[in-house]
Amino acid sequence: MKLIFAPDSMKGSLSAMESCDILERVTARIFPEAETISVPVADGGEGTVDALLRAMGGERRKVSVTGPMFEREEAEWGLLSDGTAVMEMAQASGLPYVPMDQKDPRKATSLGTGEMIAAALKEGVRKILIGIGGSATNDGGIGMLAALGAVFTDAEGKPVPPTGAGMAQVAQADFSGLMPELQETVITVICDVTNPLLGENGATWIYGPQKGAVPEIRDELEAGMRHFAGIIEKTLGRDISSFPGAGAAGGLGAALGGVLGATLKTGIDAVLDAVDFEKKLEGVSLAITGEGRMDGQSVRFGKVPVGVAKRCAAKGIPTAAIVGGIGDGAEGFFDLCEGTIMTTVSGPMSLEKAMADAPALYEYAAERLFRAIRIGMKMK
Repeated sequence: MKLIFAPDSMKGSLSAMESCDILERVTARIFPEAETISVPVADGGEGTVDALLRAMGGERRKVSVTGPMFEREEAEWGLLSDGTAVMEMAQASGLPYVPMDQKDPRKATSLGTGEMIAAALKEGVRKILIGIGGSATNDGGIGMLAALGAVFTDAEGKPVPPTGAGMAQVAQADFSGLMPELQETVITVICDVTNPLLGENGATWIYGPQKGAVPEIRDELEAGMRHFAGIIEKTLGRDISSFPGAGAAGGLGAALGGVLGATLKTGIDAVLDAVDFEKKLEGVSLAITGEGRMDGQSVRFGKVPVGVAKRCAAKGIPTAAIVGGIGDGAEGFFDLCEGTIMTTVSGPMSLEKAMADAPALYEYAAERLFRAIRIGMKMK
């Protein structure tokens, strides 16, 4: 028997690596002769760097960057064993850096994200995988582009601030100073958002409110974003506003995909491709995956367990998901693969207790699952 473990984290209670460690321990008890492979995964958000470093090996890097409100922050990224840099935008320009009473996307910048990318390029990296969830910014990527060498000036030829408010002031965009290393670099963006840049389904209207874009300033930001996109289209001759994902991370998707030529992929697909998941499935008898809660959205939006199950099903490998809870629509998982779902919750309990006792509950769920599998193996 050969088992592969590819769980997501259970936010706030159990990391993907901890889940893998528990599964390894339970396997040693129930199936001591089994071969195991641990591939902790993530969907591009928090934990992506940790998961890929664990799955592929590599080194952590730290760089001092400009935070979203121009404070200094220390961002961490990973240099994988194959030379790929893996990053989380939130490490440099994340919403948690902004105090609740200071949220104002007109003043926020993605400058730090560009500085993090620049640090990797200066190290010789030519392949970047970046997750762009959890941003504090709504600046169309002007900050990131400025950190990489682009110059944006107003009608008087003066530099404009690389912020949400600064977009409306741009009269001229000059990309000739972009770091030349970018020409040799393949950038893949982990993005589960399909929103365009502009309009009622765009960056400002849909995601701006959580960053402080109250109705009084929403129209101002939207107008600035539209103006900025128009300047870039005039300069480069291409529309950066309409492709799916352009509105992700306050318009960072538009700057990465439309200006830098990055490829946008759904979270789990980008991560599974990065770890060469198909190759790891050779000879596997069973896959174990999971997340904090599985429901209809997990199936509809292709969360980690679904992405893992689809790839396993293509090779005829059954998949079991260990999850914190099950919601309506989770049964759609059974249409994707030969599989089952096991919850960690073993009786009536509060969410707080379930999260506090997550390691022990997860281990008990894994043991129940493996014992059921062992019974099945002995049935005539």
